[in-house]
Amino acid sequence: MTLYSATITLLLVMDPLGNIPAFLSVLNHVPIAKRRNIILRETFIALIILVLFLFFGQYILEGMNISQPALEIAGGIILFLIAVRMIFPHEDHEEKPRKLADPFIVPLAVPLVAGPSTMTIVMLLAKQAPYDMTRWFIALLIAWSISTIVLVFADYLRKVLGERGLLAIERLMGMILTTMAVQMFLSGFEQVLYK
Repeated sequence: MTLYSATITLLLVMDPLGNIPAFLSVLNHVPIAKRRNIILRETFIALIILVLFLFFGQYILEGMNISQPALEIAGGIILFLIAVRMIFPHEDHEEKPRKLADPFIVPLAVPLVAGPSTMTIVMLLAKQAPYDMTRWFIALLIAWSISTIVLVFADYLRKVLGERGLLAIERLMGMILTTMAVQMFLSGFEQVLYK
């Protein structure tokens, strides 16, 4: 996987545009000036978690005796499920009652930015090419930076694009992610067949 494709995959899985409604819902009671500080704090925590999974996730996999084909197939299935949810979103995720306390780690950093799927992808990258960790780290930094910028300007983007615009972009991203998920699944399956 190239730097470009790794960055795009991570960005699609982080889904910053899809997270805008959830972030704004959680931070609805927080003043805009403070809201940006919370978003920066939470995304930074998410970055630390993802970097830990990037550099040490492979040891977790080895300890659990999980092979690369198994991880690729599982990653493909997870990505496919995420892509389907992006294309056919659930209507009730914004309606959940939110506590008025400032969120810390949950739910903004984990699981909205550093969710199980993003953790799986960074571990998969590290497992596929452990000699290329610098490339994966740069890809993670680029995807994280774009996600953070999008989320910091969430209020503005919602006004400019509107709910329908955000939904349309998220569904388009879901379609792209679907093809990437199928390719990942086929690569893992191919490794099993020709092992």
